[in-house]
Amino acid sequence: MEEFKFEAVKGVIFDLDNTLVSSSLNFKAIKNELNCPANKDLLTFVDSLDLVEKEKANQCIINHELADAQSCHLLDGVNELLSLLVDRKIPTAIVTRNCRNAATKKMAKTNILIELLITREDHKAKPSPEGLLKIAELWGIPPRNLLYVGDHLYDLYAAKRAFMPSCLFTFNKELDYCDEADVTLSNPSELVKILSKLTPDFRPTAVNI
Repeated sequence: MEEFKFEAVKGVIFDLDNTLVSSSLNFKAIKNELNCPANKDLLTFVDSLDLVEKEKANQCIINHELADAQSCHLLDGVNELLSLLVDRKIPTAIVTRNCRNAATKKMAKTNILIELLITREDHKAKPSPEGLLKIAELWGIPPRNLLYVGDHLYDLYAAKRAFMPSCLFTFNKELDYCDEADVTLSNPSELVKILSKLTPDFRPTAVNI
């Protein structure tokens, strides 16, 4: 991929949990509850189960996600970031591994007004690039001109597989996968500062969705 420049960004796609909103999901506890090996991806493990067990496991995960939605809050700097993107007429979307019910409840609770939402029920979950590539197709924007913003290694892998630049929010944590991101920032407020310094021409042509 060519060197990343913020000036080339024509659209921004976000992860949801721990990127835009808080999440207290305890995946270690969920794996223990479902007898999922610690080193195995939870959704991949559930997909490997027989039909009856898969249905039970999926409902278990959904229950945890819905409970998490009740306690989530908007992260600092997110409102300013989304407002700036609206002002600059930059299209935005969300790609999350959440179920749609939980994701929409989280967005409603935190007043996130992003219309385009892709969940694991719509396309293969991250680290698959399917959701990101679908948005690029819908917008008619090359993946290289979109930015995917997240907090997890899966976010970075999905972006890389979509040939899309990535931005990692660390929230001041020591993460051993920072080198996988095209740009690493502490929080949404840092991205606001960077984008605010760009000229008002930092905006794409109109996108019909």
